[in-house]
Formats: sequence, structure tokens, C-alpha cells
Amino acid sequence: MAQIVKVFSTPTCLWCVKIKQYLDEKNVAYQNIDVSIDPYSAQKMFEKSGHMGVPQIWIDDEVIIGFDKKQIDQSLGL
Repeated sequence: MAQIVKVFSTPTCLWCVKIKQYLDEKNVAYQNIDVSIDPYSAQKMFEKSGHMGVPQIWIDDEVIIGFDKKQIDQSLGL
């Protein structure tokens, strides 16, 4: 079953860029959500995770705060 992957990011966040590059390298499809221009998504992100910081990656219903390769790999089965 395909997983739904969302990356909450901003263009000026170095770790956001790195996480998207990593997912690209692993051929993982994801939806990028730029919370710097999308206040609705920023609010939804905060409501679900309790954190305003980026990057956040949501894999189905799991929330990963920051660029945690080990947790990302485990959640994606890489």
C-alpha cells in the first residue's frame, strides 16, 4: 500500500532542503507544503504535532519532527 508522505517546510530552512533531497534520492514521492506561504497548513501542522518548527515529515499518520534519517527510513521501510 502506498504511503502518503507530506513535508512541511520553508524555502530558507537548510534542513528542509536536505530532507527533500534525501527523499528524492530514495525515490520517495512526497507533497511539499511551504508553511511560509500557507498559514492554514501551518495551523494544521501545529494542531497535529504541537510544534511550529520545520521540517516536519508526516508519513501516513506518523509525525517526525526534524531530519531523523533512522526514523524516516524505518517508517518508509527503506
